[in-house]
Amino acid sequence: MKFNLKNTIKAFFFMAVVMAQVKCSSSSDPVENPPVDPPVTPPVVVANDVDFWLTKGNQSALLEKQTEKLGFGTTANAYANIEVNAAQKYQTVDGFGYTLTGGSVDVINQLNATKRTALLQELFGNGENSIGVSYIRISIGASDLNATPFTYNDLATGETDLNLDKFSLEKDKNLIAMLKEILAINPKILILATPWSAPIWMKDVASFKGGKLKTEYYNVYAKYFVKYIQQMKAEGITIDAVTPQNEPLHDGNNPSMYMSATDQANFIKNSLGPAFKTANLNVKIIAYDHNCDNPNYPKTILADADAYPYVDGSAFHLYAGDITALLNVYNSYPAKNVYFTEQWTSSQGQFEGDLKWHLRNVIIGSMRNYSKNALEWNLANNASFGPHTDGGCNMCKGAITITSGNSFERNVAYYIIAHASKFVPMGSTRIESNSGGSLQNVAFITPSGSKVLIVENDGSATETFNIKFNGKWVTTSLDAGSVGTYTWK
Repeated sequence: MKFNLKNTIKAFFFMAVVMAQVKCSSSSDPVENPPVDPPVTPPVVVANDVDFWLTKGNQSALLEKQTEKLGFGTTANAYANIEVNAAQKYQTVDGFGYTLTGGSVDVINQLNATKRTALLQELFGNGENSIGVSYIRISIGASDLNATPFTYNDLATGETDLNLDKFSLEKDKNLIAMLKEILAINPKILILATPWSAPIWMKDVASFKGGKLKTEYYNVYAKYFVKYIQQMKAEGITIDAVTPQNEPLHDGNNPSMYMSATDQANFIKNSLGPAFKTANLNVKIIAYDHNCDNPNYPKTILADADAYPYVDGSAFHLYAGDITALLNVYNSYPAKNVYFTEQWTSSQGQFEGDLKWHLRNVIIGSMRNYSKNALEWNLANNASFGPHTDGGCNMCKGAITITSGNSFERNVAYYIIAHASKFVPMGSTRIESNSGGSLQNVAFITPSGSKVLIVENDGSATETFNIKFNGKWVTTSLDAGSVGTYTWK
């Protein structure tokens, strides 16, 4: 074979090119020379600093704990701030709750044993599924939401009982039994007791309805209060406070009794206060217990130098007037307390409208005007809004409707109170929070140091806003007509 140098050189050159191409193509082999991936940004983890419970006016959420994470931060935005300041403190809170009427007891007792026990635990317990009711009001004798009117000293026409020898709590034995069960669940619950009427024989009319307490029976009626408190104590039930008369300017109810401001001042200073002092009763006397349209009524009593020392404060309802009446009286007599003791929801009311109005006025409004408590009216009734007396309220809707022996419904008043009672225990203190526009709110610090903010969107559109605390904030939102309770450490 003839050696051809020129061809050999060409062959070597060809082989070099091929090898270079192979080397270049193999450089992308992931095993020999893996590519460098761009850096991976880890996901942002938001700490949940704030728990949030929501009730919507359309009932699509009912005291429902939200799963969204709310973490405090400092990223600026243009939303409105609700700024909470725990350093600025106001009144301490005694509690939130309802009136346990005789009718409430009757219908709750219609539940079977399992459901009945579960309901009482849900209402008065402090577990995860309870709403922690911490304050109840009861009637001394019957209210209009008992099946029939009565007092503890009912006599035949023409009879009197100046020594109260025939006084008996027997007609309230079922109420007393339930109170014992409630106290077993929550021994610290506070109880306010209020009469709708004195015994008929003490009045200037022979009727449970209307009339006045005769002056000659002031001292006897004061002893009636003392005997009631002492006998309830013997049953293991401590009465924390009394009012001398429910709605003293409304004498058209059954039962009822008219008592002017001057008459109430005289009764307190000459009879009730001295009787409590003689009996060594440490029971508060709270004046008035009627509507916000007449702040001069409690002021008249507190202006009486002899009545003043016996009076702890004044109680209000809001069927007339404005909730700022509480602040009016408080500013005039800042050493005396104010209380909010009754507001009904109607059988003809709508959930959304009642939720907004009652949160704005009864919960937020009363607290921002220095009330120590906030109570809705009747705890429970049946589907016909009974029982009630002849002439008593036939439209009062309970927080609970007992529908059968094994079922009940939670109504709007349940959620109105629960948004406060579940999160703001007795002994909490109201703290500063700015309020304005559609976002009505009130803030508290609990005995354990937790902060609680209740917000109601009173407007017609969804509101996004910041909750600002100690220089940081979380951003949240509420639909129109909704209420949120926010808690954090």
